[in-house]
Amino acid sequence: MPILVVEIHVPLLPAPNLPEGAYPFPWIEEIEDFLSDLEGQGDVEVFDDGEEHEDVYVFFVAGAGEEELLAVASHVATRPAVPTGTFAVVSDDGAEEFGLGRHVALPLPAA
Repeated sequence: MPILVVEIHVPLLPAPNLPEGAYPFPWIEEIEDFLSDLEGQGDVEVFDDGEEHEDVYVFFVAGAGEEELLAVASHVATRPAVPTGTFAVVSDDGAEEFGLGRHVALPLPAA
């Protein structure tokens, strides 16, 4: 049975207002830390290491229902310095490529 995976696609854009010579994507580590904390609490599972794909950086979460995983993705999209245009893709562990599932605009509307 396939495992539900939500891909979080973040545009690979540098954070604004960085000092000269600073790493342009500090939000990658911030998102990884956030997801790792959630995983440590047992809320979700980081399904795989994040990776650069074309013009986005993709993070993968699993281990919960679709609603919970999309809420995590929405929270990621609203974190400071995360570029606008972040979106989620609802997929599964059998997908042959990134982005083949249902696309969901982020952040989600407030309930």
